[in-house]
Amino acid sequence: MKGLYFKRTLTYREDLSLPKIDSNESLIKIVLAGICNTDREIIKGYKPGFQGVLGHEFVGEVVKSSNPSLIGQRVVGELNKGCGQCFYCKRQLSRHCLDRKIIGMSIDGCFAEYMAISTDLLHIIPKNLSNEKALFTEPLAAAISIIDTGHIKPTDHIAIVGDGRLAFMIAQVLALSGSNLTIVGRHQTKLDQFRSFAKTALEAECPTPQQFDIVIEATGSPSGMKNAMKLVRSFGEIIVKSTYEEALTLDFSEIVVREIKVRGSRCGPFEPALKLLAGNFIKFPKIDLFELHDYKRAFASKAFKSGFIISD
Repeated sequence: MKGLYFKRTLTYREDLSLPKIDSNESLIKIVLAGICNTDREIIKGYKPGFQGVLGHEFVGEVVKSSNPSLIGQRVVGELNKGCGQCFYCKRQLSRHCLDRKIIGMSIDGCFAEYMAISTDLLHIIPKNLSNEKALFTEPLAAAISIIDTGHIKPTDHIAIVGDGRLAFMIAQVLALSGSNLTIVGRHQTKLDQFRSFAKTALEAECPTPQQFDIVIEATGSPSGMKNAMKLVRSFGEIIVKSTYEEALTLDFSEIVVREIKVRGSRCGPFEPALKLLAGNFIKFPKIDLFELHDYKRAFASKAFKSGFIISD
């Protein structure tokens, strides 16, 4: 089996074993797989000790399954499998299970021809939704988690720090509520993509300090938190979406004195993401797709989104 295998470095291989599935799993033939910023951070050392097939964003077809009705269906899948018995799992928070298995981070992922996955993590793709758009389900669900796990009012003044893929999805989700939204980024060409639904500002010409009720940090860089701290009002909230390999230093005295809330936000619900995609409420530029063996170009791509076309 062809795939991208990570063991301290990422390599293309054609000798990987076909995954075996147990009684509650499905075997997925991967059609498309997307590169996430987390994949890039893993290569830098974000998940020390992990070795295996990288990748967690995919569109695939069910080949074998513990649920026979899924065979032949196009699917996407969640990346966190909990134990099912702990405090978190019993409260529908399996992404925080202490014994969870994470696709492409602690167990083999989707940058290969086939992948094994727990059947209960699968979601059927609506018939009117293309594979290319369905590939955005997991990152869009992560954007939706901001409103799924915390209350944001349409009257809030909100800034998103970052002008990349995740920021673009978060902005569109929040724009649907009519929020007063400003995007702060480093690249004018990227910021231009936001202008139909949000105000924009270059980081070098940063807006007036402390004017936003909520600031969402989605840069993928530790420097994004410094800008978030400048922009958020006292008694406001910073929502952190980035993950990065480097350590982050925060001035907790300022957080205490200004009574700022800091909230992490991670994975989100797939069904609302699929509904927004199928309803054409969220727009995306074209994905830059590569063959698996061309992975170096795929990871170096400056396109809005890059990934792999693995099978028809």
